[in-house]
Amino acid sequence: MGAVKVAGGVVAAVLGATGALHAVWAVTPWPLGSAEEFADVVVGQGEGVPPVGACLAVAGALGAGAYLVGAEAGVLPQVGPRRLRRAGVRVVAGVLLARGVAGPVVFGRVSERSERFRRLNARYYSPLCVALGAGAAAVGLRGSSATDC
Repeated sequence: MGAVKVAGGVVAAVLGATGALHAVWAVTPWPLGSAEEFADVVVGQGEGVPPVGACLAVAGALGAGAYLVGAEAGVLPQVGPRRLRRAGVRVVAGVLLARGVAGPVVFGRVSERSERFRRLNARYYSPLCVALGAGAAAVGLRGSSATDC
């Protein structure tokens, strides 16, 4: 199995799992103990879990990104024109890289976000976004060896 296929599979799996977690957050702050703790750890401000619609929108976007990366990497069935899938993967990569690189700046020391969120963002959230974005970019640049559908 090629490196791009492995990277695409890993990125798709992580995006899919993250999307599923966002769907869960539409109804519960799990695995955190309360809505207030959720706001502190995941959002960095506010008093609870974001609105159901917001959680489901993010879950859907992450699910779509997972499909696009996985399909372009050749680990999921490919539907539609390859150029659209590849463009979608490049958008996914760009958004993840932008979030990862901008995260420490936007949510840095002068941010109105909680200290706990800023610490978690610097250690985990932003680096994860950069890693996922780099993996998606590799898939978007190389893609699978599959033919157009």
